[in-house]
Amino acid sequence: MNQTTLAKAVETKGIGLHTAVPVQISLLPAPPDTGYVFRRTDLGDFEIPATVESVAHCSYATTLMRTGVMLSTVEHLLSALRGCGIDNAYIEVDNLEVPIMDGSAEAFAEMIENAGVVEQPLARRALMVRERVTVEAGNRRISIEPADAYEIDCTIDFPHPLIGVQHRSVILDNGSFARDIASARTFGFIEEVEALRRANLIRGGSLDNAIVLTKHGMLNETGLRFPDEFVRHKILDIVGDLALLGMSLLGRVEAERSGHLLHASLMSSLLRNRAACEIIDLPGTQEARASAPVC
Repeated sequence: MNQTTLAKAVETKGIGLHTAVPVQISLLPAPPDTGYVFRRTDLGDFEIPATVESVAHCSYATTLMRTGVMLSTVEHLLSALRGCGIDNAYIEVDNLEVPIMDGSAEAFAEMIENAGVVEQPLARRALMVRERVTVEAGNRRISIEPADAYEIDCTIDFPHPLIGVQHRSVILDNGSFARDIASARTFGFIEEVEALRRANLIRGGSLDNAIVLTKHGMLNETGLRFPDEFVRHKILDIVGDLALLGMSLLGRVEAERSGHLLHASLMSSLLRNRAACEIIDLPGTQEARASAPVC
């Protein structure tokens, strides 16, 4: 498979989860070797590359920054791009946060499907993991080790009757992202809402874009999309954060109670260890051709 981009531009709009601001977002084709590049159209198309070096902070969302210009909550969109097999894209945003949509990556995956996917005349690059790298923080841990495909094995543990210990493993190929991961929504606990809003966070949060958990259940009347929707969303976050590596992965990720900060630490540790990974070209044709959406 060669590198891919979108066949045409597509756009949508929504609100920011943490800022509650209205946002217009467009996905556009980009040349080979571009990767993912955000453009703040409200700031003269100022570009922020979606790379590990651009990460500013990652507490309740992954935020990128370049020379003081920030863009927040990028992980769900990046998850859709990587999960659907897009290598190169420009993302135009007219405010300081990517819209939350319904709290999952499904709307972004549908945008990619509507745009179509075009194969480009350069081989796809991949980051091949050569040695195991592990990052820990208390009882939280994430590691990556050599594998022939991009696999994520994730375990979460929350003392809540709808969650408890959940485990899921997925190999990102053959449409598995759109089928099993993209529609899993973000979630939070009702007792944390007031504190988060005092910190100027989740001002755009609602039952339309998040699962809100009470002590014994959930406020949402629509129910869960999967019995293990919570661990599926954590996998969605991992895919989105690790998309900041800038290319496909050949490696097995094992995560236990991980979060955005640990994901960023893993990427930094992996890239600092020159013996731990290698950039390779995957086998591909030398002629561009149209292709059905990977997701």
